[in-house]
Amino acid sequence: LLDGEKIAQVGHISPAEAKSAEVTDVSGCYLFPGFIDAHTHFDLDVCNTTTADDFASGTRSAIRGGTTTIIDFACPNKGETLAYGLDLWHKKADGKCSCDYGFHMTIDDWNETIEREIDDMYAEGISSFKMYMTYPAMMIGDQDMFCALQELKKYGGIAGVHCENAGVIDALIAAHKAAGQTAPSSHPECRPNPLEAEAVAHLLRITEVAGVPIVIVHLSTKEALLEVMRARARGQQVYVETCPHYLLLDDSVYYQEDYSAAARYICAPPMRKKEDQEVLWKALANGTIQTVSTDHCSFTLQQKDAGRGDFTKIPGGLPGVETRGELLYTAGVAAGRITKEQMCALLSENPARLYGAYPRKGVIAPGSDADLVVY
Repeated sequence: LLDGEKIAQVGHISPAEAKSAEVTDVSGCYLFPGFIDAHTHFDLDVCNTTTADDFASGTRSAIRGGTTTIIDFACPNKGETLAYGLDLWHKKADGKCSCDYGFHMTIDDWNETIEREIDDMYAEGISSFKMYMTYPAMMIGDQDMFCALQELKKYGGIAGVHCENAGVIDALIAAHKAAGQTAPSSHPECRPNPLEAEAVAHLLRITEVAGVPIVIVHLSTKEALLEVMRARARGQQVYVETCPHYLLLDDSVYYQEDYSAAARYICAPPMRKKEDQEVLWKALANGTIQTVSTDHCSFTLQQKDAGRGDFTKIPGGLPGVETRGELLYTAGVAAGRITKEQMCALLSENPARLYGAYPRKGVIAPGSDADLVVY
């Protein structure tokens, strides 16, 4: 029983209550709490272009796919304040969204000013942050990352980290370019599995000393997952997110003769091997991975084609905010890999708990938001 935007009652509804309400019959369907996509990039400037989806089109797509809440990343540039980044993202999103939305704050710089702003971010409702171990414009070094984690620890916040070894990636890119290997197939060859695993292991040793929980975003390899399991065996609190494309696509997509067909799949980390997919699916089933988000970062084929002749200039990212639920149901629940209850946890309950929205979201219960998916 719904009252406005809240769930008033769950269970038997008396005939009198039912008579006075508008009744929607969903017999034969599943009823899920609204899906939460905790990793989207709408209206983001990258690679001298802007993502094809802004908050208007992106959240419209989200709603069509059963996602009733998205959490995007406010991304100030180096030299800009966190307050400036948050204000800019509010201007991009406010009044344009078809679903509920929130923000993580990207920390791509660390100094006394940024440190003082952490308190302000919490006052604005920002309790989750993002840091990068790759991309020169975004990454910060070990010392700054450690200091940032220590500051977040004071507030009970949490950070998600993009884990890849930037130095070795850059060396491999230089070698491929020197050899004239500029096709999309060079992209996965320059970002092999061990470079994600090394970065994850590196990060987890830093967080072990810092004594903080951490989220590994868009984990894609069996080797990286093994590093997570080792850290948990040491007693560390580590949460893992993966994405539909790592569950359903493999690196053969980069070896198509058609340049445009291969270029559309450029993202970081890249697609992996089929054996990685099987390990990730098992990890979803046994609870080793907690959430499935999309890392939705969409570009038109024309935008992707701007990198023709240099795979490093192809804007990286894939769409997915509209299709995540259907893909996870079809390839997961219907295929017998996970249960519908596990799908509910991965798409709704776990991200709500992880990012401070539970029990307002992530559950069908009295008092919770009336964000419902009829599947």
